[in-house]
Amino acid sequence: SPLLCNCTKYTMGGVIMKNGKSIHFFNEIADGLLKFLRSLKYSNNSIKNYKTSLKNIEKFIISNNFTVYDSEVCMKYIEFILDGKTYAKIKRTKKDKIRCANAVLEHSKYGTISVRYTKNNKELKGENGLMIKKYLIYRKMRGISVKTLEYTKIYLLRFQNHIESEEIYNISCLSQKNILSFIKILSFFSKATIHCTLCTLRVFFSYLYQEKITDKNWSHSVPHDNYRKERKLPTTYTPKEVKAIINAIDRGNPKGKRDYAMILLVSTLGLRASDVCQMKFSNLKWKSNKICLKQKKTGKLIELPLLSNVGNAIIDYLKYGRPDSELKYIFLHLIPPYLRIKEPTLHSIVTEYMNLAGITNYQNKKHGPHALRHSLACHLLNKKTPLPIISEVLGHKNIESTMIYLKIDVNSLKQCALKVPKLNTAFYDRKWGVFNG
Repeated sequence: SPLLCNCTKYTMGGVIMKNGKSIHFFNEIADGLLKFLRSLKYSNNSIKNYKTSLKNIEKFIISNNFTVYDSEVCMKYIEFILDGKTYAKIKRTKKDKIRCANAVLEHSKYGTISVRYTKNNKELKGENGLMIKKYLIYRKMRGISVKTLEYTKIYLLRFQNHIESEEIYNISCLSQKNILSFIKILSFFSKATIHCTLCTLRVFFSYLYQEKITDKNWSHSVPHDNYRKERKLPTTYTPKEVKAIINAIDRGNPKGKRDYAMILLVSTLGLRASDVCQMKFSNLKWKSNKICLKQKKTGKLIELPLLSNVGNAIIDYLKYGRPDSELKYIFLHLIPPYLRIKEPTLHSIVTEYMNLAGITNYQNKKHGPHALRHSLACHLLNKKTPLPIISEVLGHKNIESTMIYLKIDVNSLKQCALKVPKLNTAFYDRKWGVFNG
């Protein structure tokens, strides 16, 4: 390579001279990264690959007479590796080189890397893991939902992996330095994840102090952020598009009968995917023509009318499409062992029929069952249905959750628009050249 033609000698950890300049600085950060990777129990083969990539970066630095390795140098090296191609079109070996270049920069700045933990570190082990398990049991006894416990475990597992990379194997030996170094690496995550992690740490540290596991209440060392969840506008489809999706289903086979019934439950009754997939025979009240169930997400009991088209679709599936099974769930897979349908599968089913229906641009929008639920809410708003009724149909805990749909009720918003008054003031005309036609 022309960039490397004037290079002399390359040895990791040694003194390398180029035009009288030493690059001790890069040797130090490279050695620090390798030490960090070893602490995370990276395999010898992975360490070897990183060493090779680090030598390539070192050659690039020498060839270009760089005296620092910062984001600008890293970007130039990546451009050199890409050689005019996109990241998706380069070979795996070059992608590994780019990954290493980013890892060096991240570790030099934050003391860690964004891809931090190997598969061996995904379990709660040792004294720290045992303490976290006790804490999770404590939270469960206090009535915390299963979903919240799952996320709590993820956040604390990340914390455990981090402090053990700093050789803290007993949480009672925790220091403020360990906590702050972990908080520093959270910049890799989304604002929502950072917020939830910080909240989880505060409660966890308070528990450790109350149980006299730590001498200090480290919850006071966890900073507060100003995160506020930003409500995104719901993705909706027109009644014509929803009808096209339903009509695209071939109901002449078991799969179509099942899919038709599931999509009707979502699009006409607004049920969440989790509630459709976990619907049991006991939820269908045929005598009173009702569907009664406890929502998985909110735990709220809801009662919806079993519409004739929905009821007939379910009966058609049960008689001519559902495989013989003693499972209490209604919707099952078509092949043995005939397990119940899960939420990601229903998402794929809806996407399949959107494609068959020729829905334009659905790939660039939300295109799962939840989008059909949003579409129902939008349709009800357009029909001037009162907000409390829509809230009951969707099973929201409070009407505030339903009010997000007001933002997409364009016809009603147009009625609230005010006319913009003309600027007749000579001051504006003179100062900014504003003229009124």
